[in-house]
Amino acid sequence: MSTNEASAPVKRAATLPQSDVSAAVGFVGLFGLFAWIVFCRNYGAFAEAFNLSGPREPMSGPYAALAALLFTSVPMILWSVFVDKVHRRATTGIDWDNPRKFSEIRKASLTKLAGLWTTWIIIGFLYCIARWYWSGQYLFAMEVIGAAAIPMFILSVPYVFWVDRVMVNQRDHAWHFGAMLLGREAYDPEEVKKHWRAWIIKGFFGAFMISILPGGFAAIVNADLTDIVNDPVRFGILMIELLFVIDVQIGTVGYLVTLRPLDAQIRSGNPFLSGWLAALICYPPLVFAFMGSDGMIAYEVNTAGWTHWFAGNGVALYAWAFWLIFLTAIYAWATIAFGLRFSNLTYRGVLTNGPYRYTRHPAYLSKNIFWWCATMPFLVTSYSMVDVIRNTFFLGCVSAIYYWRAKTEEKHLLQEDPKYREYHAWMEENGLLTRPLALLKKKLRPRGPVMQAEPAE
Repeated sequence: MSTNEASAPVKRAATLPQSDVSAAVGFVGLFGLFAWIVFCRNYGAFAEAFNLSGPREPMSGPYAALAALLFTSVPMILWSVFVDKVHRRATTGIDWDNPRKFSEIRKASLTKLAGLWTTWIIIGFLYCIARWYWSGQYLFAMEVIGAAAIPMFILSVPYVFWVDRVMVNQRDHAWHFGAMLLGREAYDPEEVKKHWRAWIIKGFFGAFMISILPGGFAAIVNADLTDIVNDPVRFGILMIELLFVIDVQIGTVGYLVTLRPLDAQIRSGNPFLSGWLAALICYPPLVFAFMGSDGMIAYEVNTAGWTHWFAGNGVALYAWAFWLIFLTAIYAWATIAFGLRFSNLTYRGVLTNGPYRYTRHPAYLSKNIFWWCATMPFLVTSYSMVDVIRNTFFLGCVSAIYYWRAKTEEKHLLQEDPKYREYHAWMEENGLLTRPLALLKKKLRPRGPVMQAEPAE
């Protein structure tokens, strides 16, 4: 699609376009996650009742956090297949009713496997040479990925042959990369770029998401709930942490379950350099250089946050705790709404329900409001106006980065899907939060000079 096509006027949709992800699938996964958390918290009693060997204590280790992915993803997969029937959608690129013979697909499938295996070897090499993957929280991610490597290579063979038998166009992005490597058939360089964009996204963000699974999960499983409702700070922090665990668990499932039969494949990665820069600044290792405690735009210098400034005022603490919980709930809901399809920098269908019914970027909006309200950069313990100005300005810079991310994501999706262009236009005129912002933007937009008609002679 050309840039002109992407920017062409869009006929206003009479109704909100149907979402490619059902509203229920994410909540089914949430139910499975809650069931596993409850089991892990009460494992000691369960082990005692059934006289199991081992310690009688909650299961809060990193592998329990990893197992939570199974209890989150399986219900979503079952719902997607048996209720939403996503495997029957044309967007999968699969025709289940007309499988081809093995002899017809063998050559192309082997080419695709060559592309996949080479991709994984290169990503493994990049993990090895990137030092940040071998310290701190990333050590767990490297352990998991290393253990999964051999099973991935083995299982990829039956998976590729199984899917290729029913694919309408067997020559996908991975095939084109394999064809480039083998040099026996013509390939499309643009398809090779799409292949690598998708796998860089999965490799980079997949490792990050796995690395942050254990911390929050352990905190929730081990949390002491005694008299917690009478302590607004403890209550607020625990609820916020639980909501972030939900976000991380469902988000990690999205990065790992990119399977075509579930219509969850990455259709395209963001092709714009600006989009990659805006996103990568917000994640390790770049986030430490930019937003860390010693970063170029650190905004928490001598800040104490809401718990300090409202200390001793129970009403204010409760009110602020519930406000921050609400903002985090919107953020988590935005991830839940994706179901199996959450991931940064990708196009995997169009989402129009949940919080996306009210604004195009609910996660970014709620996250940034949360940071302003939780950090309070304009209140500092040093009572230095320099710190106030610097913190407020730099948090404004962070919000600007997220605005930049939002616009680059819109640019990508507007280029990819006419349904998103309809959704974008519908939100401009009907979105509860988007419409007033769009009207304000139009009013603030500078107008060109008014042309005066020349007098008739």
